[in-house]
Amino acid sequence: MPRAPLLIILAFVAFTSLGLPDGLLGVAWPSIRTDFAVALDQLGLLVAITTAGYLTASFCSGAVLRRLPIGQVLTLSTLAAAVALLGFAFTPFWWLMLLFGFVAGLGGGAIDAGLNAYGARHFTPRLLNWLHALFGLGTTLGPLIVTAVLSTGQSWRLSYLVVGTAQLMLALTFFITRQRWEDTLSANAEAPVKAATASTFETLRQPIVWFGMLMFFFYSGIEIAAAQWSYSLLTLGRGVPATAAGLTVSLYWGSLMLGRILFGFVANRLPLVMTLRLCIIASIAGALLFWLDFSLVASALGLMLIGFCFAPIFATLISLTPARVGSHHAHTAIGFQVAAAALGAATLTGLAGLLTRSLGLEVIGAALLVAAVLLLGCYEAFMRWGQARA
Repeated sequence: MPRAPLLIILAFVAFTSLGLPDGLLGVAWPSIRTDFAVALDQLGLLVAITTAGYLTASFCSGAVLRRLPIGQVLTLSTLAAAVALLGFAFTPFWWLMLLFGFVAGLGGGAIDAGLNAYGARHFTPRLLNWLHALFGLGTTLGPLIVTAVLSTGQSWRLSYLVVGTAQLMLALTFFITRQRWEDTLSANAEAPVKAATASTFETLRQPIVWFGMLMFFFYSGIEIAAAQWSYSLLTLGRGVPATAAGLTVSLYWGSLMLGRILFGFVANRLPLVMTLRLCIIASIAGALLFWLDFSLVASALGLMLIGFCFAPIFATLISLTPARVGSHHAHTAIGFQVAAAALGAATLTGLAGLLTRSLGLEVIGAALLVAAVLLLGCYEAFMRWGQARA
């Protein structure tokens, strides 16, 4: 197989595997907390510790990629994820489960930041959008694996054993092919000599990098907060039947995944800067429609509009980053962006929950609208500040 197709396939498999643990945990959690005899809300602690590992790896990815070849980074990070998942499968202690959660976050954050940085330099916008669509495939397969295991009367641990073993095989594949990734980098004649030489502090001194981080903060915050809170708003706040509310949330995720697949077919033929601007403006309209609550159909259409229009944003912004910040800042900046996305997902989702205590569930729609407007402002600042570089 030619080198480029092989690496593309490996990147696709890696992003699918990146989504699997997220899909496993939600369905497996009732069984996990019973095995460890912990309170139901301890899920929040496990997620927080995992996110801490993810943020650590993402923020440090630029420094790591300056010292280690990308092939080695992918091998080690996938190995860390495999060790963590296999640890989940075998550990008898809750404190070890939390430790493995941090390791899983480290592995996932390094894979995410490393592949996004590599893809920004070597993949087209089409491939980057399909790459992120396959993360959705992983989150879809995860619940199916746990459900299949539990339905046969087996322990939840078997699902983590299956996924952990698959991750171990992927790590071995990355190790075997590690030189191919370096050969591709060396063959890129357009890459400047200073492609990865800027220090972390040099990159942080660039205002455009902060605008980029804010973009990903608000983007991911809106995406996850809409998914996590829309069901509660519809059922508890608006009296929508559980089945209809669940279908609405499924339509939101489906619109996001479908949009990434469809956009991949046309991404190479569109003016990306203008396309993303229109997508963000349309998402503002979707948030407004969801907030105003004319009817269940209108609310569902608003959520679907957010999902569909958000579909190309993450991957396309990654592909635009090297030209905007400069290639010598790209690796570190993309790592910061990925970390900011994780931080935004946790922060805005939690903040929305706090606001509902005093302002009621309807504040969720307003919060999504305000965050979408802020996203547009950060996007315009990012594009204009980096226009001279581009």
